[in-house]
Amino acid sequence: MKILLVDDELELVSALAERLSFRGFEADWVTSGEEAMDKILEKDYVLAILDVKMPRMSGLELRKRLEHLRPGLKYIFLSGHGSEDDYNAGAAKSDSYFVKPVKIEDLVESINMALGN
Repeated sequence: MKILLVDDELELVSALAERLSFRGFEADWVTSGEEAMDKILEKDYVLAILDVKMPRMSGLELRKRLEHLRPGLKYIFLSGHGSEDDYNAGAAKSDSYFVKPVKIEDLVESINMALGN
């Protein structure tokens, strides 16, 4: 199962992808919404883990765009800010919502739940 991670924090997103790969997930990562749009056209992902706040294109805006390209794609949102507005918007539009730093065990559990594992 292919997962796409999108976060403008390079070290965080690369480390998350590596940790998910250690747990049996095939995870690619990018650091911007624009890169995510290109990547989603290359591979058939089943889940996207998106940072809510990113420069130029937020995770919420990215989701809107991805929904047109890949209907049925599942979403988990991450946020480093944890504002109530972000939570309400992100939680309402995703399978899960986490405030960073996220425990990898909690993220894996949410991935499995989102994917019906």
